[in-house]
Amino acid sequence: MGMRMNTAPPDLSSPILPGSVALVGAGPGDPELLTLKALRCIQAAEVLLYDHLVGPRVFALIPDTAERIDVGKTSTRHTLPQEEICRLLCQHARAGKRVVRLKGGDPLMFGRGGEEMEALRAAGIPFVVVPGITAALGASAAFHLPLTHREYASRCVFLSGHKKARDAALDDTAKEDEDWDSLARPGQTLVFYMGIARLEHIRAALIAHGMPKETPAALIYKATLPESRLWRCTLDTLPECARVENVSPPALVIIGQVLESGKK
Repeated sequence: MGMRMNTAPPDLSSPILPGSVALVGAGPGDPELLTLKALRCIQAAEVLLYDHLVGPRVFALIPDTAERIDVGKTSTRHTLPQEEICRLLCQHARAGKRVVRLKGGDPLMFGRGGEEMEALRAAGIPFVVVPGITAALGASAAFHLPLTHREYASRCVFLSGHKKARDAALDDTAKEDEDWDSLARPGQTLVFYMGIARLEHIRAALIAHGMPKETPAALIYKATLPESRLWRCTLDTLPECARVENVSPPALVIIGQVLESGKK
């Protein structure tokens, strides 16, 4: 006779317990793309630390009673260093508060959620993670761009275009920041987050490692929001397109033959 686990039913009335933290994905901006659990966490928050990528209509769902702390980061502005964010999460949880760390997209996809989980675990503070729709999936759906397709791509790679160190020189002696040989192979889709400032490097590296210059590419700005935009180009014209159109973050870069789907 098999063993049965005796587990208590979840307490649906309390998505966050006092003295704990919820790392919550706010999705790409459209509030209708929030999960039900994310919405319940937001509405139960007593202290909420939020990123600048949280959509304004999602932000409007935060209760007036919650203490709001802006901890957003951009490539040129860090409101607070990551260590201070982790300290605040622990401080408010130790004070018995229901704490929400609200992140654009998904908390574990280029959102430093891993670092925050490590800090909470080390401090002995209970936490939950609530996934959100990451920007690439929001952009794919909003503009009807499949990321995989039987005729074009059986693999999709998500990459961070932002690097702590300076770009490595593209020569035989430099240690490069990505496995460009692998990334330049056909039959896959590349999605770069936070890559607008490094388009020249991305273009040069992929072409140097064998990706054809005419490979389709796209720039997507604020997908799922009313001001969203899509620009189509090629790998070779990617940096020029961004300059001419004055594309600024937050924007995604998608590269791959899959962008040709639907044109037949």
